[in-house]
Amino acid sequence: MTVLPKAELHLHIEGTLEPEMVFELARRNDVALPYRDIDDLRARYRFADLQSFLDIYYANMAVLRTTRDFHDLAAAYLRRCPEQGVRHAEIFFDPQAHLARGVPMSAVVEGLSGAIGEFPEVSAKLILCFLRDQSADSAEETLRRAEPHLDDIVGVGLDSAEIGHPPSKFATVFAAARKLGLEPVAHAGEEGPPAYVREALDVLGVRRVDHGIRAMEDPDLVARLRRERVPLTVCPLSNVRLGCVPDIAHHPLPAMLAEGLNVSVHSDDPAYFGGYVTANLAALRLSEDQLRLLAANSFESSFVTAQARERYLAEVRAWRP
Repeated sequence: MTVLPKAELHLHIEGTLEPEMVFELARRNDVALPYRDIDDLRARYRFADLQSFLDIYYANMAVLRTTRDFHDLAAAYLRRCPEQGVRHAEIFFDPQAHLARGVPMSAVVEGLSGAIGEFPEVSAKLILCFLRDQSADSAEETLRRAEPHLDDIVGVGLDSAEIGHPPSKFATVFAAARKLGLEPVAHAGEEGPPAYVREALDVLGVRRVDHGIRAMEDPDLVARLRRERVPLTVCPLSNVRLGCVPDIAHHPLPAMLAEGLNVSVHSDDPAYFGGYVTANLAALRLSEDQLRLLAANSFESSFVTAQARERYLAEVRAWRP
């Protein structure tokens, strides 16, 4: 079987921090871990909701300290891309979580971008995400600190704990980012209500909605998403592991496809949720036509050039399982 070519548009690089690398970097940086061993750490990956995941997600980030650490993290992900069929990746990173620990912005961006330069077989771009459970002022300061590095950053996003932190909270910083030429995307409608999806579109002016599964609760919103061909980057295994849907059999992605929505499938935080992008696709038991459509949607929804998009779409059309 040949691997389906695809773009990965919803991937948090910190969420690719496998347990083995957590321990490797802890040894390198002399960081004390609260886990006995790798098995103890893996045993804690039973999440009740988004916040319970974020607690351990941020705790594990403590091992990321230097340019080399961020380079090695990104390189490990990019090394996996060919076996996953990922031809293009737009990679989220969370600088506020690192700045708060005294890690300079330059170490984060230069480490990640340096790794990207070493894997020419994978086209990759960086998207700086603001943590929505922190203040709007903090987001604005983060954007200012990122300005010297904008040659390496294609867009801005919005992630972390959704409930109680509507997109409108970040209207000012997203307006500033758009003026700098950065592409806007945002998590919305994962745990938050359909109204958050509307705010992401109308207030933040996003080009893509990350997750967006709760939009299915609002028929008028579904009609708008279909009419405007708004990209929705869906992460099935994440949605199940965080309790957003009860199990994979009840995941709304097949219904989203049936509604004619512009959806694609991605892995979110694969080190924590049980699989990279091919595992997410396999879990859904989709037809060949559905798989091809999802792959085509992923390239159509990306920030690649028109020429590159046509080249990737030709690969999708030529794919034979």
